[in-house]
Amino acid sequence: MRHPHFKLTISAIVVASTLALTACDTQTSPAQPQQEATPAAVTVNDAKAFIAATEKELSALYLEASRADWIYANFITHDTSALSAEVNRKMTETVVRLANQAAQFDQLELDYDARRKLDKLKLALTLPAPQDTDKTAQLSHIVAQLGGLYGKGQYCKDNGSCLSLGDMTATMATSRDYNELLDLWQGWRQIAKPMRPLYQQQVTLTNEGAKELGYADTGAMWRSKYDMPADDFATELDRIWGQVKPLYNALHCHVRAKLGEQYGTDKVPQDEPIPAHLLGNMWAQSWGNIYDVVAPENADPGYDVTALLAKHNYDEIKMVKGAEKFFTSMGFAPLPETFYQRSLFTKPADRDVQCHASAWNIDSKDDLRIKMCIQRTGEEFSVIHHELGHNFYQRAYNKQPLFYQESANDGFHEAIGDTIALSVTPDYLKEIGLLEDVPDESKDIGLLMKMALDKVAFVPFSLMVDQWRWQVFSGAVTPENYNKAWWQLREKYQGVQAPIARSENDFDAGAKYHVPGNTPYTRYFLAHILQFEFHRSLCEIAGNDKAIHRCSIYNSKAAGEKLNAMLEMGSSRPWQEALQTITGKAQMDATAMLDYFAPLKAYLDEQNQGRRCGW
Repeated sequence: MRHPHFKLTISAIVVASTLALTACDTQTSPAQPQQEATPAAVTVNDAKAFIAATEKELSALYLEASRADWIYANFITHDTSALSAEVNRKMTETVVRLANQAAQFDQLELDYDARRKLDKLKLALTLPAPQDTDKTAQLSHIVAQLGGLYGKGQYCKDNGSCLSLGDMTATMATSRDYNELLDLWQGWRQIAKPMRPLYQQQVTLTNEGAKELGYADTGAMWRSKYDMPADDFATELDRIWGQVKPLYNALHCHVRAKLGEQYGTDKVPQDEPIPAHLLGNMWAQSWGNIYDVVAPENADPGYDVTALLAKHNYDEIKMVKGAEKFFTSMGFAPLPETFYQRSLFTKPADRDVQCHASAWNIDSKDDLRIKMCIQRTGEEFSVIHHELGHNFYQRAYNKQPLFYQESANDGFHEAIGDTIALSVTPDYLKEIGLLEDVPDESKDIGLLMKMALDKVAFVPFSLMVDQWRWQVFSGAVTPENYNKAWWQLREKYQGVQAPIARSENDFDAGAKYHVPGNTPYTRYFLAHILQFEFHRSLCEIAGNDKAIHRCSIYNSKAAGEKLNAMLEMGSSRPWQEALQTITGKAQMDATAMLDYFAPLKAYLDEQNQGRRCGW
């Protein structure tokens, strides 16, 4: 479901092939930015000619790369891997070269479009490399090493048995054995220790590259992608978090009390941060797996979507056609016939494929596809709605210039997918003939609790990962305090703590994929806030008169028209204008999330009476 957000986004000298919207594996290779001699004086016409030539060169390369990546994802062999790696190497070197060339036009006075396109080209580098060829090669090597340490990571016990991250993730979701969970938690974090010196070197090298491009440091460069001054953006995120915090604190208080009942208050003290290994997830980032521990009484909604799909003979294709109908009911054109001919919907029996759900636009026009090994479950039915949200977004902006064929900012793509999934409500299920009777509102608390454990619990984690990285890049956090600062931020924002003593021999940030993988994380914070804003505004446009968590925008042509107007913009205008198209306001507002979970907040406040909340 995750995806690189923009045709030009490359991580370090590592390109994430774009047209696949997924957190895909990237191939690394040393790239030599060929800094060409700057002409005596470049002109506005030179800049425009450069932009036109760049767009043409990259368009051809994207088509080649997306085809190679699609084949690799659908037929995983030594040869398809080599072909994908080679085209990605070529694309990486091209983008690095062009981004460095774009800097020669920095001093020119250009019109809005020309300047925006050149900035997007420069900001494509997630980890900008220094122009020194040896240092570029060194950075590329470090990036590959960090990726390898994470990708090959496993926990080998004294008895010789080894567990993969997948094995441990599955156990942490279901085990309620305190010591087993602690063993897995500390075991996985062993893999990150060797990353520490590499990460320190990487920070030094990439900061040098960022300074050469005119940014204070790499973190400031990341924050510069958001159409506002870098420091203002950081302040804005903290303002939004302040809006969510009372809801999060109420959820935290209830969950800690229930974990105290489960494990004993000696293990879960009721006035301290929650031990990080007890929340059903390796990183304590989302807590949905411990729903059984914290569920309200009589919370069963009285229906099971998986059973309803089976009862109404929904196979994988019918599930996709059903999700497509959601969009056509709002006035969107149907998907092209090639979508059904070329997508992967089920896991083949005879070969390896990447099953992680993703949405693709192969030719940047109408060759839309999804790649999924669909299971016939209620959860997967929602995921299909989410993935098609990406596809309809991709098609909506396909008339924009290449530089703008992406979401308004990197949080919007995920947010749109999730906005659509929020409309998969009991009322919607009744309307499409899956459910006979909509349960009364007393049954909503269980559904809201389940969703809050994933979406509300995730908000502070999605904020603190980049807070840590930005401070590391700026030097506010020095290498001798990497781990201390990580846990200070986790306690400050999440109210979770390490279950055993940690030291600066550890590098616990590295146990989370996105840190060694150099994937910015703020996009997920933005997506979690924006999806509720979009949902609330589209529900108002649709004339909804129900509680916002019961609203579905299915069948609303008015909501579809407003949504499409925003999707068509791509990233051609600042994201604040895109947001304003739907919500009427240029500033993000987390009160929509509070409105959505209002019945749950009332329930939590009731449950928390007499408890000591906070940490």
